[in-house]
Amino acid sequence: MDKATVFPKYESYRDSGFDWLGDIPSDWKLQRLATVFEERKEKVSDKDFPPLSVTKNGVVPQLESAAKSDDGDNRKGVREGDFVINSRSDRKGSSGIAKQDGSVSLINIVLKPKGIVHRYSEHLLKSNGFIEEFYRNGHGIVADLWTTRYWDMKSIHIPLPDMATQDRIANFLNQKTVEIDEAIVKKQRLIELLNEQKNILINQAVTKGLNPNAPLRDSGFEWIGKVPSHWNVKRLRFVGTTQNGISAGAEYFGSGFPFVSYSDVYNNRELPKEVKGLAKSSEHDRVQYSIENGDVLFTRTSETVEEIGFASTCMETIKNSTFAGFLIRFRPLNGYLIPGYSKYYFSAQVHRSYFVGKMNLVIRASLSQELLKNLPVLIPPKVEQKLIFEHIETESVKYDKSIALQQQQIDTLKEFKATLISEAVTGKIKL
Repeated sequence: MDKATVFPKYESYRDSGFDWLGDIPSDWKLQRLATVFEERKEKVSDKDFPPLSVTKNGVVPQLESAAKSDDGDNRKGVREGDFVINSRSDRKGSSGIAKQDGSVSLINIVLKPKGIVHRYSEHLLKSNGFIEEFYRNGHGIVADLWTTRYWDMKSIHIPLPDMATQDRIANFLNQKTVEIDEAIVKKQRLIELLNEQKNILINQAVTKGLNPNAPLRDSGFEWIGKVPSHWNVKRLRFVGTTQNGISAGAEYFGSGFPFVSYSDVYNNRELPKEVKGLAKSSEHDRVQYSIENGDVLFTRTSETVEEIGFASTCMETIKNSTFAGFLIRFRPLNGYLIPGYSKYYFSAQVHRSYFVGKMNLVIRASLSQELLKNLPVLIPPKVEQKLIFEHIETESVKYDKSIALQQQQIDTLKEFKATLISEAVTGKIKL
């Protein structure tokens, strides 16, 4: 679609009094959320109401990878047309209108619309402005996690045009967002293909080496297969030490010394040299939970197994730092691994079957130190580790450039979509 389209404005505007809304059309109402949504607090069983997952893509039948609760009789009831939103900041943006009756975990807020068009409410409450306002009203649980409850959000003011206008906005956004989403999906498929090719390159290098004629032997692990005969194979417990991250109250987070968060690890194969998080850590904390050159951090806990066991390697000591409780630090013993090799070995796709297959799924997926210590580590000679690192760095550049280009285009489309939704539901453009 044409991103240069200029939309008309409403005849007059007034100040809403709220930063996330700004000016709204003069004839639109401004009402507390509690006046157009009623909290549904019905306790149900997943035996009677099928379990649903609340994701960034909306409310869907429970994902196979979702953490399952042992207490299936203690869930919240959902009816078709309800708006459901995950209350926790680590699932930011996970919300949507339920397309069927069902049940969700207790960490979700279930809202029954009254006096608002369902489809309009979905666009409004999934807009970036509302999402930020929702979590701004929340409270901390631990260092990098906070939650928002119904009583925190019920006084948020939302803009309400008449029903006909709500319908018109919803129809327009439904059509245009589908067009944008289809363009995004095509680019995401291309990125998936490029990543598959890059993963093959990495897996081959860290499990077979660079010499195609090297003699091979059985590694002893089915998902790894044969490895060069001269490589050592050891369990991680014999190669270094492990340490869970720091657990502290919300007052710990926000100022002070560098703090490595869950997202720093999940989103990066190599830890950023300058992390954005800050924590009021003590001298003892900064010793016990330090991050040094060569350390590898693993994601430890989440709601889905797909997010567990992701690894990020520290290539340069982050002075005076600590790291989040949702992470495990692996610190190699001297002589075994160089940081560059660790960067690609521990983040290689080949290990996913190990982490997913042995994951502890209760309320949340959880990676224990004991499970991590049993991870096999392939150890080439240090000279060969360096060559493997340099080979992957050189060969992966072409994939990274192509992926970055596609991702930049996706980000532009997503930004346009978010802006279009925001401007439509707050009355900045007239539809």
